[in-house]
Amino acid sequence: MPTETEEITITKEDTDPDLDVPWNVLVFDDPVNLMGFVCLVFQRVFGYDKEKSQELMLEVHQLGRSIVWSGNREQAEMYVQQLQGYQLSTSLEKAF
Repeated sequence: MPTETEEITITKEDTDPDLDVPWNVLVFDDPVNLMGFVCLVFQRVFGYDKEKSQELMLEVHQLGRSIVWSGNREQAEMYVQQLQGYQLSTSLEKAF
């Protein structure tokens, strides 16, 4: 007795692997912006409280850079643009 067989096709969606990994938003120390201004920018852009903003600002000042946010690439790119709008030296890097 013959049986019917169904053909099942499995397709793989093309996704950009860069979108799946977390991305870091970095801020670098510069001789131009005052520490209080940098804290204010962190509060406005990320919604951090004063204590968290000061912590990150001191890390930038003392170490020369700080990872101020990590998450999906699209959001990270938006944050980089906002920070650059405030004239902060910033970049984006893939988290490892």
